[in-house]
Amino acid sequence: SFIIFICYIASLAASFMMAPLLEFLLALFLFFAYASKLNEKFKGVYWPLADFLRCVTAAIIYFAISIAAVSKYSDGASKAAGVFGFAATIVFAIDFYITFNDLVTFLKQGSSDSPEGRKTEGGWNSCLLN
Repeated sequence: SFIIFICYIASLAASFMMAPLLEFLLALFLFFAYASKLNEKFKGVYWPLADFLRCVTAAIIYFAISIAAVSKYSDGASKAAGVFGFAATIVFAIDFYITFNDLVTFLKQGSSDSPEGRKTEGGWNSCLLN
């Protein structure tokens, strides 16, 4: 994503630079979150779902802007960004498949916990029920 961002900055298609930058920053945030074990501290956030949505949106966005960059602009940096964008689309699609399997496992794990059982555990839910 960062290489694609640099290619778009150097090209005539500089209007497309925001999408790779946001995807890079989002991937960096999720990497930092997993590395610092925030996924274990914040159980209310569905981390596999966040990673799944990042993969899906990145694949769709990279595919769309790569087609636009390759077809509309003729400079070398735009073509390079488009080629790297197509490669990133494939990588994100593979990551999408792997993350989808993790998400299914995560959701099956969560479906065994009933919402009624969580209400009586104590904490904020029991305070709100009283």
